[in-house]
Amino acid sequence: MATVWIPSLLRELTGGATTVPAAGNTVREVIDALDATYPGLKARLCQDNRLRPGMSVAVDGTASRLGLRQSVGPDSEIHFLPSVSGGDQQLR
Repeated sequence: MATVWIPSLLRELTGGATTVPAAGNTVREVIDALDATYPGLKARLCQDNRLRPGMSVAVDGTASRLGLRQSVGPDSEIHFLPSVSGGDQQLR
C-alpha cells in the first residue's frame, strides 16, 4: 500500500496521524480509499471531480501534472500540498 502524508490542516480527520496507508493504482483511487476510512477527507481534497484549487499532489517526490489520474505504485509516497504562490516583488 502507498504511504500518504497528511497535511497538518487535515490531520483532524485522521485522528492526528501524519501518515496513513492507502490502496489504489491512481491518486483518485487512493483518495477514495482514504475517504472510506476517514470520511470527509475527499471533500477537503477534491472539488468537481478534481483536486481543489490551491491543492497539488506529489507522488514519489515529483509534483504531478496529472492530478487524480497520476499513477501510484504499491510502495509510493504521496504528499498533498497546498499550492504556494508569491508575487514578483524585488528586494530593495
